[in-house]
Amino acid sequence: MSDTTHVRYEVRDAVGVVTLDRPDKLNALTVEMREALGTHFESAGRDAAVRAVLLQAAGPGFCASGDVGKMGAFTADSGREHIKRAHRMVRTLANIEKPVVAAVRGAVAGIGWSMALACDAIVASESARFSMVFRHVGLVPDGAAVYFLTQHLGLLRAKEIVYSGRRLDAAEAHALGLVNRVVPDGELESAAWEQALAFAQGPTLALGITKKMFKLMYPPDLEAFLDTEAWAQGLALLSDDHQEGLRAFLEKRKPVFRGR
Repeated sequence: MSDTTHVRYEVRDAVGVVTLDRPDKLNALTVEMREALGTHFESAGRDAAVRAVLLQAAGPGFCASGDVGKMGAFTADSGREHIKRAHRMVRTLANIEKPVVAAVRGAVAGIGWSMALACDAIVASESARFSMVFRHVGLVPDGAAVYFLTQHLGLLRAKEIVYSGRRLDAAEAHALGLVNRVVPDGELESAAWEQALAFAQGPTLALGITKKMFKLMYPPDLEAFLDTEAWAQGLALLSDDHQEGLRAFLEKRKPVFRGR
């Protein structure tokens, strides 16, 4: 099923397949894509015929974060609304009571990495490159990136990755426990599909209950964290540093931040 918002959704063999389809922009998320993703994740969660979900992307990159070129000037209110759209997308993805597999290659950046971390299993190709790019445009991480990274890595390693904004290759991500498998580029689709199909053919009721149990392991809960994130990103969107980050990105130069 095609979608003019650059997101496709179909159900095959009890697997709900969600595909980012904006390959010319490395699937950088527009507002419309975030809305469509939230809707498709909700559909997959409600549909009794769907027993597992596969999140994948067309083209050479999984998701190069949000579309910076589409960002404009924000007010305090519009900034909060902007981040709430991202929260709906990540919240519905994380709350699907069925196993979710992410298949990632190329750029896995910013909120694109947040989406992958919200899944239950990540299969990466050898070309995958992971980064928290928010610092480069003067923003805080969103999509619950801090929440998920800290669960995986602990505070010190999560802070290093977020504060530096550096890229991790697939091998390092695997060594840190941030992906489950690394496969050659040409085998990504088949490997991720096999994993999603294996989940779909399993005891998905028990797996869904187990997923709830895992969520109880780590305070604070996701809802409380997202409230904090909305406040923080709302402030960052109004900053001079963010405007400088946007200008530098569009002008293809290094930003000069002033801490205000």
